Amino acid sequence: MIYLDNAATSPVDEEVLDAMLPYLREEYGNPSSKYYCKADNAKQAVEDARAKVASLFGATSEEIIFTAGSTESANMIIKGVLDYSKYYCGGKNHVITSNAEHKATLNVCRYLNGEIYSNNDATMSLFSANNKVDRGYLATFIEVDEHGIVSSEKLEEAITDKTVLASFIYVNNETGSINDIAALAKTAHAHKVLIHADVTQAAGKMPVNVHDLDIDFLSASAHKFYGPKGIGCAFIKADKYGLPPITALLHGGEQEGGIRAGTLAVHNIVGFGKAAEIALRDMEKNHKLICELDDYLITKLKSLDKVRGFIPDEFRAKGIISILVNRTDFNNERFIKRISEDIAISTGSACSLGEPSHVISALGMSTEVNKIIRVSLNKYSTKADIDTLISLLGK
Repeated sequence: MIYLDNAATSPVDEEVLDAMLPYLREEYGNPSSKYYCKADNAKQAVEDARAKVASLFGATSEEIIFTAGSTESANMIIKGVLDYSKYYCGGKNHVITSNAEHKATLNVCRYLNGEIYSNNDATMSLFSANNKVDRGYLATFIEVDEHGIVSSEKLEEAITDKTVLASFIYVNNETGSINDIAALAKTAHAHKVLIHADVTQAAGKMPVNVHDLDIDFLSASAHKFYGPKGIGCAFIKADKYGLPPITALLHGGEQEGGIRAGTLAVHNIVGFGKAAEIALRDMEKNHKLICELDDYLITKLKSLDKVRGFIPDEFRAKGIISILVNRTDFNNERFIKRISEDIAISTGSACSLGEPSHVISALGMSTEVNKIIRVSLNKYSTKADIDTLISLLGK
């Protein structure tokens, strides 16, 4: 099968798998245990991986907290910051995000805003008012422009004296649209508002430096850049006293500085560290390859009638291409099913299966939502893969 759905997940690099296997077979100790060698070896492996992940983001090891992935990281950061601020730090209880975020951010903010209790909230209704509750927090969802980008002006308009946090995606998982996180951070910090960046689709593929972006929090997942699933991290900016306090998402043991309880998945953490090491080593080479393939795909699309990528190159990250097939007889779900034995692509986020894309709707394209497919490339993709897709799109 030709795999072109890498924004959903990427294949595990062989070097990553080789690094992980000893921690499943021989070095299976719990890093929170004491004295014996298997525990010490596991603990050292975790700290070595932490240093590699920190290097990927220009952070210190102290600032990296391992989680199960970006969704958990975003939940921990957004809920943790708002809860601590409300009850222990002046009562600020307002978060700002956009209407084109990944569901990991969007639904956290909707939950805090009292709009939902779960991700498939049974109280939601198309025919009556939704059962909104008061959880004591407020969320504002600002609109993006036609390219899926948040403006600093709209952020500034949304900030109030109760705002404690702004949270935005760096590279959009459906369109590849790039937010100017550094500019948004500048605006937020001018009002003493903290900022969280969801860098899931950028990490390991393009430079992500927490100092250059001037961010306070970051969330990322290993499986988007050839690492294992089930492991990610949160970056929490340290001050001269160490990590600032936030409310823990998972209460229990004192792992990860008391912020994230639970036995560490050493094999996954080692894999994450190896993926980060490889990403730094090969970033320039891989980025050049992805850019060449992206340009090749865009050129080939121009040969097809009523088919185009609709986010201009200057507004998106290479490797994620949203394609509009504006034919009356085209339906993206039926097309993807028809080619599914040969090629893996998607209609959008893997976290929104069965739903119209809220991201595409946010761009003002709700009437075209069933005519859009997403192609996302990896370092193993080839021009022949793209030629096969173009051939199928042309039929």
